[in-house]
Amino acid sequence: MKNVFKLFCFVVLTVFISSCGNSDDDVDFDINQRELGQGEEADDCLGFEENELLLSIQDQFTTLPGKVSILFKVSDSAGTPISGLTADQFTIYEQGRNDDCFNTISSSESSARISSNSQIFNNTTLLVLDLSNSVLESSLDELKTASTSFINNVIPTPEGDSFKMAIYWFDGEDELHLLNPLTSSATELTAAIDGITTDISNDPSTDLYGAVIKSTQIAEDEIKANNEASVIGAASIVLFTDGTDQASRFSEETALRAVNDANQNISFFTIGLGSEIDTSILINIGKTASVFAGNKEELEATFTQISQRVSEQANSFYLFEYCTPKRDGSGDNNLVIQLTNGGLQGAVQTKFSANGFMGGCE
Repeated sequence: MKNVFKLFCFVVLTVFISSCGNSDDDVDFDINQRELGQGEEADDCLGFEENELLLSIQDQFTTLPGKVSILFKVSDSAGTPISGLTADQFTIYEQGRNDDCFNTISSSESSARISSNSQIFNNTTLLVLDLSNSVLESSLDELKTASTSFINNVIPTPEGDSFKMAIYWFDGEDELHLLNPLTSSATELTAAIDGITTDISNDPSTDLYGAVIKSTQIAEDEIKANNEASVIGAASIVLFTDGTDQASRFSEETALRAVNDANQNISFFTIGLGSEIDTSILINIGKTASVFAGNKEELEATFTQISQRVSEQANSFYLFEYCTPKRDGSGDNNLVIQLTNGGLQGAVQTKFSANGFMGGCE
């Protein structure tokens, strides 16, 4: 028996990148405010220090005969995602109805582990490229090289269905053109990039704001489809341009409203090239992170910077599982997960029902 319940999901990460860093000053990282997902501060009886690491519970469920599974995201106090954690960095505490405080559960006895989260979590990346006339005439080769590096850096190895990428492009038309649909194949994506030619566009203008609005809607639809399939979805929009909006089909206000009102599971990254961009606008669109290349020779380096951030975000989600010693009849039990990493600690408290639990969990 498996009861999956959807909980409020994560706030987009706050990132600093040397070329240009963005800071969401209005974000409150107090987990009691639910800004980073479901969870409470650990009970005072445990005597923990203030959280320096933030564990954001995205979903949790139980599986007979006695397994508790929790999907969560880990970030530091600035919102930067933390990847690469292992099960031995976590300590489990339980409190039953007969316990004054929490008891530590042995990691070995509870078979604690971090498992693949692919069954309940999908990550989507939309790479959105400006292929207006200025790019096609002066920097297409460099853009293709940078995009290929981005794909190879972001698509995980081995490839899996839980992480997919699609490529779109825009010019002056009222359309966000699909170059390659969602796929987990880096080979397919790089072949699509290689196939871009200088005659791909029929409109030399730039519909930047339209591309922002349309890509946001695509990401929203993808997350909705995941939710309907009982899968938690997150998305990253990575938008490249070498200029400003020239088509004037949509207003800056409308584009920024789409970004700011978007599902909090959508992260926005922008990459700007050259001297004709408006950095302030790109910073507002790329509210997660923005980077700027002064010339086309710097494009690959800037794409690599963003690829690192996208990968960190995807890999900061963990499915933590353990076999609880609680048994049927114990009712609801409190649970605390504490993480230590590099001298920093963080903890989050939740609860689970042990109805129907018995021995034999592995």
